[in-house]
Amino acid sequence: MLAGAAILLVAANIAGAPYYLLPMAERVRSPEHIWLRPAGYVGQSAGILAALIFAFLWLYPLRKKFRALSWMGAISKWLDVHITFALLLPLLLAIHAAWRFGGIIGLGFDAMMIVWASGIVGRYLYARIPRSRSGLELTLEEIAADRRSLVTELAARTGLDPATLERTLDGSTGADDRPGILRALGMMVAADFSRWRMTRVLKKRWRQIPGRPRLDDRTLNEAVDLATREMALDQQVRLLQRTHRLFRYWHLLHRPIALTALVAVIIHIAVVVAVGATWFW
Repeated sequence: MLAGAAILLVAANIAGAPYYLLPMAERVRSPEHIWLRPAGYVGQSAGILAALIFAFLWLYPLRKKFRALSWMGAISKWLDVHITFALLLPLLLAIHAAWRFGGIIGLGFDAMMIVWASGIVGRYLYARIPRSRSGLELTLEEIAADRRSLVTELAARTGLDPATLERTLDGSTGADDRPGILRALGMMVAADFSRWRMTRVLKKRWRQIPGRPRLDDRTLNEAVDLATREMALDQQVRLLQRTHRLFRYWHLLHRPIALTALVAVIIHIAVVVAVGATWFW
């Protein structure tokens, strides 16, 4: 769904490029002006859709804050929907603004792009905190139980001793107490790269384990997947305190800028409606 919508919006922006690249004085003489200008049929329709999506995005923080809204679905599912629609917003806004960002709408677009970029970082940090399928954070005891279960299942698939597997999958690194923000984020990225590299090594090593029958491709892939999940939990636990600290800093940035974007959008809509700069009003 996301890929199809993104392709459609990219295609719409490319199709309108001849108009968007014209100087302002020449745009008014273009036959596409009535369609692609911000108050045009296409431009304003994109703006209305973007405003509706932006309003919809605020349902996620409400769902996360109020437990009484649990009937609306799991927080993790709402986050996926929140991210999916948020990724499409810049493309819609570009069509609405006809690729000219000034005044209040420019402030709103800049704020929204900062929110968009910070949202990608926030999703990365969120994914590094072990959670249940419902989206609730796991306790250390629950994480330990999950890791033991993964190692036990992995031992059954490969025939290797659980203790040997634990040593093989140990992702411990040197001590680094209370690193700075950039250092902590760099450690997370390095851990992800290390896990990716280790899975490639394990896939070659486990294809033919000495003294064991050769693993078929399906069993091998399942074993590597189990190992990846166990290593991910191990690395996430080791960096959990740093992740929580970064997540707090992220909220300090994300929320006020999102509110700034919301205020700018509300003012923009109010002004447009007040002056009647619409094709339907």
